[in-house]
Amino acid sequence: MLNFFKLEQRPFRLISSLSILALIVSLGACGGTTYDDSSIERTATNINKPPLEGKVILTGAGASFPAPLYQNWFVQLNSAIPELQVNYQSIGSGAGVEQFTIGTVDFGASDVAMKDEEIAKVSRGVILLPMTAGSIVIAYNLSGVQGLKLSREAYVGIMQGSITNWSDPKIVEANPDLSLPNQPITVVHRSDGSGTTEVFTKHLSAISSEWETMIGQGKSVEWPTTKGRFIGSKGNEGVTATIQQNEGAIGYIEYGYAKNNGLTMAALENLSGNYIEPSDESAEHTLDAVTLPENLRVFITDPKGDQSYPIVTYTWILAYKQYDDPQKAIAMEAMIEHALNYGQEASKELGYVALPPSIKKKIAAAADVISPDYTIKVKQTDNFLD
Repeated sequence: MLNFFKLEQRPFRLISSLSILALIVSLGACGGTTYDDSSIERTATNINKPPLEGKVILTGAGASFPAPLYQNWFVQLNSAIPELQVNYQSIGSGAGVEQFTIGTVDFGASDVAMKDEEIAKVSRGVILLPMTAGSIVIAYNLSGVQGLKLSREAYVGIMQGSITNWSDPKIVEANPDLSLPNQPITVVHRSDGSGTTEVFTKHLSAISSEWETMIGQGKSVEWPTTKGRFIGSKGNEGVTATIQQNEGAIGYIEYGYAKNNGLTMAALENLSGNYIEPSDESAEHTLDAVTLPENLRVFITDPKGDQSYPIVTYTWILAYKQYDDPQKAIAMEAMIEHALNYGQEASKELGYVALPPSIKKKIAAAADVISPDYTIKVKQTDNFLD
């Protein structure tokens, strides 16, 4: 299986904006990457062939959170349907919503569902389609320290700059068996408009009235840089690399980036007072505790459940209700169908949460209005990769 977001530290390279062909070339140049032809064969035999009259290119832009997964999907889609190419730019949720709103892309992507006032600005109409889900983790770089637990008070304090040293009593209290160094903490945060930041700060605002008052929530916030060491980096890719390169650093990133780059992740205290490690299973517990409404828009700020990981989000593709080009409308539905079938099989292996059948059916029904000439088919049974 392709590993699209294993970051090389020396020299640092990342994939943020690649066409399908450029992505394939880049992967070949990196060395050590294998291409799983069996995945393509499985997809090709199950694909609902779209009635395209020639080559169609779709362009999308937005969240870096799902970018590795989307790049995987779109390579596989192009192999199954050579006349359909999807180019996706990982530019952050904020910029993705902006590009989608002004109509310079065929679809956007955001880790936060668009608000009513944002939807009202799009004359062609908006369909919000949650494509996968995943955890936002707190990863750290501290030699010899494994199994770190962070209480709510501790990780809020670190992020707002009131806890500035790894030996702070509020960190030590939950980690009596760890040898924590007398070392300054460097906080790494997103420098770009980010859905990851909005999800993270929504959670912090939900659990801390002081955070809500001092800093608040949004795709971009004013970090308290005068109170400690803070470094801004662009994209989940940039935050991942900055944590890797700075001893004593801590930051928030999507689970798949941390997992696939070998970063150490903290267990976080949840609403029930339990310390939960980020994993596929703990993210699934969180989603089980949340009902996705008919409009497919939900904000998970502080989930219930003894085993729920506290920071989990769906991530959405933003589609128009109307496309001027009927061929692009067909292509959009074909892309969504592929994501709901093959795409969910790839999700778990790449560190994301596969959507359950009931949710996939809701998404297919919502997206089916895009083109009258195409009907999205969703597999009745799931055989996700282990």
